[in-house]
Amino acid sequence: MARFKLAIMQSNLRMDHQAAFRKAAEMGVDGIHLSVNHPALKPENLDAAGRKNLLAELKALNLEVSAISSWGGRVDLGDKNTQEVALSDAYRTLELAVDLESGIWQAHIGVVPHDKSQPRWDTFIDSLSKIGRRAEELGACLAIETGPEPPALLRELIETVGSPGIKVNYDPANLILWPVILAERGVMPYDREKAMATFQPVEGVNILGPYIVHTHAKDATVLEGDKRQEVPLGEGLVDWPRYLDLLEKAGYKGYLAIEREVGPDPVGDIQKAVDFLRSVI
Repeated sequence: MARFKLAIMQSNLRMDHQAAFRKAAEMGVDGIHLSVNHPALKPENLDAAGRKNLLAELKALNLEVSAISSWGGRVDLGDKNTQEVALSDAYRTLELAVDLESGIWQAHIGVVPHDKSQPRWDTFIDSLSKIGRRAEELGACLAIETGPEPPALLRELIETVGSPGIKVNYDPANLILWPVILAERGVMPYDREKAMATFQPVEGVNILGPYIVHTHAKDATVLEGDKRQEVPLGEGLVDWPRYLDLLEKAGYKGYLAIEREVGPDPVGDIQKAVDFLRSVI
């Protein structure tokens, strides 16, 4: 276990957050990947005293915040019409990440255009540059969730912004699922061999390694008929020994945060994920 630490996204346990903290402690993990979409945990609703109490509650259970998570797929940093509201929320969220002694905020930012001549590309650069500057001031970072973009494109985006406040949350399963999602949306046809070669769910660590500050432990596959499916760890297309080896070679020493968004038995699946990761680390 010395190579990496384990965390659980508390919202995936599908119980109130305090019960989720206790369950995570029972499972013996090191941290909580804290979803702040619940009204009680939103940055605008959690005052200074509330933040201190939350930290104290976690520390009493020997847990720390691996990162905070918000937005999901609801925000698009490439949309000029919503940019101002999104940036205001981003600044508040970065402050919360610092107050909770993590400094890492993981989020989806919208679908970055593969064609960089599109105006949306420039809007993404502008939005991320502003977020990056505020993150630098706070000593925090936005960890962009992998998925809609091939690793090479995401790296180009980050290096174009050029801010140490913009990093990566690496989710190998998303790099399996998103090519199918893009096909469903009519963006591009799905070809499994081409998708795996372009999105590189495991080997993409070699491209994004310098920017990875947090990871999701999630697995996925593509069924007959090009049907995407998230599956328990070890049952999908992610080569976990290879993936973890590449993370280690990239110098990553942070969290593997278990994310299990589907299935009828979230607690059972997450416990199996904890056991699985302990078996392969």
